[in-house]
Formats: sequence, C-alpha cells, structure tokens
Amino acid sequence: MPQIKSAIKRVKTAEKANLRNNSQRSAMRSAIKDFETVVANNGDNKEASYKNAARAIDMAKSKGLIKANKAARDKSRLSKKLK
Repeated sequence: MPQIKSAIKRVKTAEKANLRNNSQRSAMRSAIKDFETVVANNGDNKEASYKNAARAIDMAKSKGLIKANKAARDKSRLSKKLK
C-alpha cells in the first residue's frame, strides 16, 4: 500500500474505474451474446436485440473501453448476421 496521499487516492480511483470498466465491458459482451442466441434460435426480436447490442458497443467505444475499429468491426459482423 502506498504511503503518499496522492498515491493512495490513485489506488482508490483506479479500483473504482476498473469496476466500472469491467461491468460495462461485461454488459457489452452479454448484449452481443444475447443477439447471437436470438439469431441462432431465429427469434422474433432480432431488430431490438441488434439495436441493444449496437448501442452497447457504441457506449463502450465512447467510454474508451474498445477502439473505434473494433467497434466498427463488431457492428459490421452483427449486421451481417442480422441479414
């Protein structure tokens, strides 16, 4: 554990950021998996599930969790599965 006050604060801040980032990344992955299962089962709500997954990807991109190229690649793959 650090001794300096600013270093202690950075440790606390980093822990909060890690928790927030992990939960957002997990939510994105869950939305993508939900969409893929709907497509695999030929479900009725493909469009809604796609919108949900695309929104999760865009949110992760805007927060800096994933890069822009990965977001575009993932959305492209999802739209390909939608058609």
